[in-house]
Amino acid sequence: MINIPSTFRIAFRALKVNKMRSALTMLGIIIGVGAVIAMLAVGTGASKKIADQISSMGSNLIMILPGATTAGGVRMGAGTQPTLTMGDAEAIQKECLAVSDVAPVLSGVAQVVFGHQNWSTGVVGTTQSMLIVRNWQLAAGKSFTEQDVKSATKVCLLGQSVVDNLFGDMNPVGQFIRIKNVPFIVIGILTPKGQSAQGQDQDDTILIPVTTAQKKLFGTSFPGMVRTIMVKAKSTEDLAPAEKQITELLKQRHHIGPKQDNDFTVRNLTQIMQTAEQSTKVMTILLGAIASVSLLVGGIGIMNIMLVSVTERTREIGIRMAIGAKIWDIRLQFIIEALTLSLIGGVAGIIFGISGSELISTLAGWTTIISPLSILLAFGFSGMVGIFFGFYPAYKASLLDPIDALRYE
Repeated sequence: MINIPSTFRIAFRALKVNKMRSALTMLGIIIGVGAVIAMLAVGTGASKKIADQISSMGSNLIMILPGATTAGGVRMGAGTQPTLTMGDAEAIQKECLAVSDVAPVLSGVAQVVFGHQNWSTGVVGTTQSMLIVRNWQLAAGKSFTEQDVKSATKVCLLGQSVVDNLFGDMNPVGQFIRIKNVPFIVIGILTPKGQSAQGQDQDDTILIPVTTAQKKLFGTSFPGMVRTIMVKAKSTEDLAPAEKQITELLKQRHHIGPKQDNDFTVRNLTQIMQTAEQSTKVMTILLGAIASVSLLVGGIGIMNIMLVSVTERTREIGIRMAIGAKIWDIRLQFIIEALTLSLIGGVAGIIFGISGSELISTLAGWTTIISPLSILLAFGFSGMVGIFFGFYPAYKASLLDPIDALRYE
């Protein structure tokens, strides 16, 4: 019967005798485990950041852009021909069953003034539905109403970046600002959203009623014109039906024949963002796989040292077998030594990986997220490496002939 406690004592005693060699052998495992944890933390942090950006944009989003102009045979690209109207937005809301909310948009850049401060920012003319479509909450104040849109009221909601640059620590609600020399009263402040996936500051914006933008700020090429229409589908499953319904409806409203090109473009923003998120997940797996190579290198180091140990302790093995040690006693001794090196290296590697992740986050400014799963994965893999690469030296030691082993010098 295998004496497990005795085998453990012998294995630990052998490791203590060669402390420096054991420490250097563990170094490969420490670096490998630390690298896996740090790389997975960087990849998971990037995925989380993209997921937050998707959430900040709004869920189940569809954007409708106007058509393209053609001059002298040259097509100018989407958005250069004004073809969308408030009527289109209203029709989509009423007739497309897969659509939850619709927000028409007429936007532009304008200089905004408050007291002695001024700031150039994006001004978005839209309806109260924009807050629902973009999942945007109010930090203070209230939103404009349907009556404000009908009356083209000069009210506005400020993004946090505009508040910081114009008002500082002052409460802007109830204050008057001037947008292109037109006075507006601030009725609300939007909650911060941070950067978009394209790196744009989503908080550097002002929302006003779309009719106010049409009549008093930007003007229009024809009555009711808008530059884009943002649509929120009822669910993720409704995205494809919503796209189809919107396309068919706008073709009918714009009198577009079967063989004619559409004068609008329908884009599913959620799918675009999810594709970016999926790419980040693939990159996380690749980073983890690359870092795992160092674990394999550490395992090879363990196997080399254990083979050297078998050679050095040939006489010891012969004596043990001569006094009754079984084949699996010998095998288990060397497997335990290899496993101990791996597990101690794994624990040190976890500490190294967590510290490295925090250092990367501090120095590079990247978001890093250390998940318990990555720690368990790296630690478990280090143990498997110890068993796998420790088995051959253990197997070789157990096959030694006791008489030959006792004669070995």
